[in-house]
Amino acid sequence: MSLEAIRAVTFYDGLEVRTCPRPAPTADEALIRLRLGGICNTDLELMQGYKGFAGTLGHEFVGQVVEGPAEWVDRRVVGEINVSCGACDLCRRGMPTHCRRRRVLGLIDYCGAFADLFCLPVRNLWAVPDSVPDEAAVFTEPLAAACQILDSAHIRPGDRVILIGAGKLGLLGAQVVRLSGADLVVIARCERPATLLHQWGIRTAERAALENGQADVVIDCTGSADGFAAALDLVRPRGTIVLKSTYAGLPQADLTRIAVNELRVVGSRCGPFGAALRLLESELVDVRSLIEARYPLAEAGQALEYAARPGVLKVLLEP
Repeated sequence: MSLEAIRAVTFYDGLEVRTCPRPAPTADEALIRLRLGGICNTDLELMQGYKGFAGTLGHEFVGQVVEGPAEWVDRRVVGEINVSCGACDLCRRGMPTHCRRRRVLGLIDYCGAFADLFCLPVRNLWAVPDSVPDEAAVFTEPLAAACQILDSAHIRPGDRVILIGAGKLGLLGAQVVRLSGADLVVIARCERPATLLHQWGIRTAERAALENGQADVVIDCTGSADGFAAALDLVRPRGTIVLKSTYAGLPQADLTRIAVNELRVVGSRCGPFGAALRLLESELVDVRSLIEARYPLAEAGQALEYAARPGVLKVLLEP
C-alpha cells in the first residue's frame, strides 16, 4: 500500500486543510477518492459548535473507489452517511439510521469526505449510473433527504402543502413534492430561489398572503423558531408539520397549540438513495441550477466562508 499523504479539510480549534496519512480501510470498508464534495448547512453549523464536532468535515460527495472488493474498484459511487453496527435492537428492527452505536460520515465519530481519500463501509455505497454526471451525483444525499418528506408525511395529490425555507434543501424538497401532484406553494424570501421556483412551475407566495389554518401539510426547512411558529399558524387542525432542518440551540415553541389542534409533528432526516439516483437519472429534478460556485479542496476555507453568506446556494469542493 502506498504511504502517500493526503489533504483533509479538518475542524479542531479552527478550520484547516491538513496533510494527513493515507487512510487504511478495514475489511468492510472501501477507500474512495473524492471527485466532488458538496457543502451543506450542517457543515457550517458544525463549525459553530454543533455536536461538539472535531475532525474531517464533509458528507455530501461523489467519488471513485480505489481499494475494496473487486466489483467496486474504479466505480463512481455515492454513499449513505450513517454507519451502523448491524447488531443493536434498532438495526435488527430495520432502522440502521437510528443505530444505538451510530457513527456518521463527517458528523459523528467518522472521518468525513472532504479529503483526497476517505473510507466508507461497502454496504453504504451506491453506484452512480453512467448517465449521471458528477455535478448531479454530488446532490444524491440531500436529494434523498428531500425524498424522505413524501414518506414522512404521506403527501397525497389532493393535499395543500406549504413549504417554508427555500434554501438548498428546500428547493430540492419543493421539486420532490411537486412530483406528488399536491397543491404546493413555497414561501421564498430571496430573489434567486423564487426565480428558480418559477422556472420549475412551482408557485411562491409571501407569508402575509397565505391564510392561516389552511394547509394539510407544512414543511419547515428553516431550522428556526420563527419557521416553526409560522408552520403552527399555517397548518389546519389535525394537519401535519414536517421538520426538515436541525435547529441551532433550543428554540421555544407553543406546544399547547400542537395538543389543542391535534397536530402531527414529524421529524424527517435521511432518505432513500435509490429513489434519489432514479430522479437524477431521469432528470426529473434540476440540481445543476443550484450550483453557486466551485472551489479547489486547498481553498476550502474560502469555500466555506462563501457558502455561509446569506442566500448562497450550493458550493462544491473539487480536488
